[in-house]
Amino acid sequence: MTQDIMELIGASGINLSLGGRRILAHVDLTIGLGEIITLIGPNGAGKSSLVRVLLGLLRPDKGVVRRRAGLRIGYLPQKFTIDPVLPLRVDRLMTLTHRATRNEIEAALTETGVAHLAAAQVQTLSGGELQRVLLARALLSNPDLLVLDEPVQGVDFGGQAELYRLIGDIRKRRGCAILIVSHDLHLVMAATDRVLCLNQHLCCAGTPAMVAQDPEYLRLFGPRAAQAFALYAHGPHGHDHVHTLSGDVAPLDHAHEGPCPRRSGA
Repeated sequence: MTQDIMELIGASGINLSLGGRRILAHVDLTIGLGEIITLIGPNGAGKSSLVRVLLGLLRPDKGVVRRRAGLRIGYLPQKFTIDPVLPLRVDRLMTLTHRATRNEIEAALTETGVAHLAAAQVQTLSGGELQRVLLARALLSNPDLLVLDEPVQGVDFGGQAELYRLIGDIRKRRGCAILIVSHDLHLVMAATDRVLCLNQHLCCAGTPAMVAQDPEYLRLFGPRAAQAFALYAHGPHGHDHVHTLSGDVAPLDHAHEGPCPRRSGA
């Protein structure tokens, strides 16, 4: 398989300023077929702007973005707001920007575990339910790349673990690449192939364990955040077990199944 086929999106030398303020400086990155990348960084680091550049929604001042011909992208936005008095059923939301058959809608909602909510009003959904519906909507395009901007916002702790496990299952089932933009570090790391830490420029990149010990990362987030990485590192030193969210011990063969499973209540 050639490098051109493996690379879904590549960016070189991306510079961006908005309103006279520098947002991105000399950013280079690639997203390869089937990998999960988590983009982290403090508020104002330029994460959402970089995503918009990668998707072609924002033109950089300098630099080049390469996208594989025919690339299909599914996008879950950071913010989704709807008029609270506007009647809108879930199945209707699924077709606002997509043409899809009833069977396709049902299949996507089933894949994310919310098929039973097809006739529900969007305003009545919990945070976790809404994110699963929006994820199903992103899957309707049968994407090669899923871009998920803060996918666990408004979701409680247990729901976050389940949502990240679902995302990992989608990657395994579909073989698509996934780019996750996140302020939170402690849950998504278990399923992430590469972490990119952005603070206008890419200040560090690598596996979760590598990034957790990088001086630039420690300067931005502090040593306590590095401990959060370590909590979900799967046996880098030959350990034969992992610690689940509920505090139980599970065999190491769970390490490649996304975030550690809970025995109950997940």
